[in-house]
Amino acid sequence: MDHRVTVTICGNEYTFLAEEDSDYVERVAAYVDRKMTETREATRAGTTDVAVLAAVNLADELFKAQEIAENLRAQLKDYLDEASRCKSEISELKREIFKLQNQR
Repeated sequence: MDHRVTVTICGNEYTFLAEEDSDYVERVAAYVDRKMTETREATRAGTTDVAVLAAVNLADELFKAQEIAENLRAQLKDYLDEASRCKSEISELKREIFKLQNQR
């Protein structure tokens, strides 16, 4: 179900039709507003330039977060592969123990 959500970003109201719930859309809008306000205060640029600079900063954050997520996925895959190898080794060692106990 789509939600109609009105938010304020950089002093302007925008109405979005979103699949996400209104709380989520409001959090996203508040984040964008905060980033644009920080950029405006740091640069004293016009609204269009502020929007472009904020978008570049947000894209930078996104790319860095994606890289971190990819590194974590790779690390998790390595851990899972190692766990699988360890399970196989444990199974093999249990078979050896069983064989040795039966040889007595």
